[in-house]
Amino acid sequence: MAIKGFQGTSLLDFPGRIASLIFFHGCNLSCSFCHNPALLGDPRSLPDFPVELLFEELEQRRGFIDGIVLTGGEPTLAPELDDVIGAARELGLLVKLDTNGLAPRVLGRLLGQGRLDYVALDLKTSLERYGELHRGPVDPDALKRSLDLLRTSGIDYEVRTTCVPGYVERQDIGRMATLVRGARRWVLQQYSPQVTLDPALAQVDPHPPEVIRGWLELAAECVEDAQVRGV
Repeated sequence: MAIKGFQGTSLLDFPGRIASLIFFHGCNLSCSFCHNPALLGDPRSLPDFPVELLFEELEQRRGFIDGIVLTGGEPTLAPELDDVIGAARELGLLVKLDTNGLAPRVLGRLLGQGRLDYVALDLKTSLERYGELHRGPVDPDALKRSLDLLRTSGIDYEVRTTCVPGYVERQDIGRMATLVRGARRWVLQQYSPQVTLDPALAQVDPHPPEVIRGWLELAAECVEDAQVRGV
């Protein structure tokens, strides 16, 4: 499995922190609007990044980074995930996980072991439409279990929704609000069509900023902290 790691600085990746981003190949969704489509293809098309080399780079960066962000693709599918988290912990680094929430057993284990400091769960669209996001079956109950785990975890987290036209409309926000109710934070973020798995999605204009800001009122009714990002 191909792993890529590089150091990046962004409040979007780990709020208030400087972090190294580690990208994992593979995903259990195939969203047409995916912004990392290269990570969904044949792993042979990507160079291997040895885990040992990744550990060495984290050691070298520990003086100027606060933590790591595990992203992808879908990190919870990676067999190297525990080793990478363990190495980061040994270096005193914080760990943030980006996940689609479809592997609650993995998420629950990591939360139970106290190995995560922040989680960003991507809620793609209303639960009834998740079948549109993959070539195979998707278990919506898995997503519900992951949300329940985060609500009771005691760690900081966010649910985030990229507002992709056609997949996220006002009626979808209303349905998602029921699912997200009681969560700590829900972030509605602007869609960027620059890179997509389906080239046709690159031609879709993002929702106007005032539309997304209008949806914020719906989000604010069901979570402690509702935010917009990228508008």
